[in-house]
Amino acid sequence: MKITEVAAAVILREDGAFLLGRRPPGSVYAGYWEFPGGKVEAGETPRDALIRELHEELGIRVGQADPWLVREFIYEHAHVRLHFFRVRRWQGELRDLQHDALAWQQPGAVDVAPLLPANAPILAALALPDVYAITHAGGPRGIGVEAQLAALEAALARGLRLVQLREPLLDAAQRDEFAMRAVALCRRHGARLLVNGDAELARRCGADGLHLPAAQLMPLDQRPDFPLVAASCHDAAELAQAAHLQLDFAVLGAIGETASHPGQPGIGWKACAALLAGYPLPVYALGGLSSDDLPAAWHSGAHGIAAIRAAWERR
Repeated sequence: MKITEVAAAVILREDGAFLLGRRPPGSVYAGYWEFPGGKVEAGETPRDALIRELHEELGIRVGQADPWLVREFIYEHAHVRLHFFRVRRWQGELRDLQHDALAWQQPGAVDVAPLLPANAPILAALALPDVYAITHAGGPRGIGVEAQLAALEAALARGLRLVQLREPLLDAAQRDEFAMRAVALCRRHGARLLVNGDAELARRCGADGLHLPAAQLMPLDQRPDFPLVAASCHDAAELAQAAHLQLDFAVLGAIGETASHPGQPGIGWKACAALLAGYPLPVYALGGLSSDDLPAAWHSGAHGIAAIRAAWERR
């Protein structure tokens, strides 16, 4: 079956809500909710098609559209490749010109149905926050267990919602206690925590998932049995393996110079964008980054940024 290229818009308000439209009577999948967008016509790029479709469907002019995920889905009537863009700025008043209805929805709390089946992974990705914070309590460069827990609690109070517990330099007893306390803090604030590289610890402490180092990722032939699984990636082969295993997200780095590797410049945003072009999973960019780098990350196709030291700074 020939692949049909489609541009799809995740239109985002400042409060994080995104827009869905209901397909009108007489159309394929009439009554189903979808992200606005449409077929890429001959001679168009997906971005060109997005701009045209949003003007035709909603009467708006796109101001900012960042590339995001590219996913394929086979319907009974078509094999589609969906190029998703996140649209944060537009001009004009949103008008319902082609859909049967429009609805703003919150990530993780969609209350319209039915939805086009291709959109389930997109809704899961939208529930991921912009920042993925990584702990660093142990070792000579660490800040200490009590200081890290205090920083975690403060960051959770400020809105942090995704945490990786990465503590290879704590001894086993310290790591277990730290994990239990960190999970309890995250539960209290509605945040999710993944344990790096230790599936048994993740199960013992009741973590939400497992984060795989690249060395553990590459030999796998199936996804680990956790609700949330992520992986650290450094090149195209590792990214491809994460996608093959259908993980929930990946981390790509290092983008810039880091405190742990001074003098090493990282791959930069241009190489990051090239690696993420056409990629199906949400990816956090890592390496000397802070929330100030979110616009550059979005522009390069990343979902957000991952950070060790900067994640715990009060801003």
